[in-house]
Amino acid sequence: MQMRGAQDPAMVEHIVEEAVSALQSKRAHGVLTLDMRRLDNPVCDFFVICDAQTSPHIKSLADEVEHRVGTGTGEWPLRQSGLENAQWVVIDYFDVVVHIFSSEARRFYDLESLWSDALRMDYPDEE
Repeated sequence: MQMRGAQDPAMVEHIVEEAVSALQSKRAHGVLTLDMRRLDNPVCDFFVICDAQTSPHIKSLADEVEHRVGTGTGEWPLRQSGLENAQWVVIDYFDVVVHIFSSEARRFYDLESLWSDALRMDYPDEE
């Protein structure tokens, strides 16, 4: 794993697409992206956010994101945290940060409201 500066914009969007696809394939709830690029001093280019009802489901989602993004783009996370208690898992791809919450934690932290100036894209839940 190498440290680097900003990723190529096409690669950033590819990571987002792979992460969203992975989350939808495993039936994550409320998948959305927040495009932070137009904000002043953003922490990254994109947040990908979703939630799940159970810890095993959250862990499964995190595993699928890492697998699909890694095999689809060749990019692996710089860091990942939260799997121990599986209430809020963060997968950091530098310019893309994936947040997988329990439903309760998502309501509590409410990143969507905190970053409400970002351009939001909602994705349908898979049936």
